[in-house]
Parts: sequence; C-alpha cells; structure tokens
Amino acid sequence: MPAGHHESAGRTKNTKVRPGNPYLKGALGLAAFGAVRTKDTYLQARYKRLTARRGPLKALVAVEHSIITAIWHMLTDNVAYQELGGTYFTHRDPERVTRRAITQLNQLGYAVTLNPIEGTA
Repeated sequence: MPAGHHESAGRTKNTKVRPGNPYLKGALGLAAFGAVRTKDTYLQARYKRLTARRGPLKALVAVEHSIITAIWHMLTDNVAYQELGGTYFTHRDPERVTRRAITQLNQLGYAVTLNPIEGTA
C-alpha cells in the first residue's frame, strides 16, 4: 500500500517506497533480481509484464513487493509457496492474450483467421 492516499479519479498515483529495514530491503532486492532471472516462473512473467509499462526499476520493486507479500502469507497461513508458473497470465485469461495477438498482427498488416485445433477447444 502506498505511503498515502494519492488517488485521483479512481487512479492510484505513484509514490515513494516507505522507509524500512535497510538490510531487509537489500535482501529483497537481491531475491527479486534472482527471481526475475529464473526461467518460466510467475515472478519473471510479472516482471516482464510490468517492465513494458513501468520500466525495469519500478518493475523490480513490484516483484520485491510480490515476494514480501508471498512470505507474509506463507508465515501467516503456515502454507508452502506455490509457484504459479510462467504461463499464469496466459492461462488466467486466454481470450485476452488471443485478442492482443490478433491486434498486433493486424497492426503489422496481416489479416488473421483463427481455426481452433481439433481436440483442444
């Protein structure tokens, strides 16, 4: 949660990272940097999605937040970490991914016709 209620017209505005334990922040930074470099993981997929919109440093801070949130839930609920996988966002809303791919191909000048593969639809 941001340091204040920086909200206007229903949109949350950017704010600075709140002060905290510098050792924990450093460790989270290293953990996030390692997590985004591992292949086919949820955290890498999240980083790639956010990097396109926010830039690499803000995306890295968002991954740090995801890690600390996961740790909090693991400690609070006494459960193990469940890796969602690198294809989590694709499987979550496949129609959105399809629409986006079609739009990109249309922008490149291609007419797209979709024919579902038998046995998968």
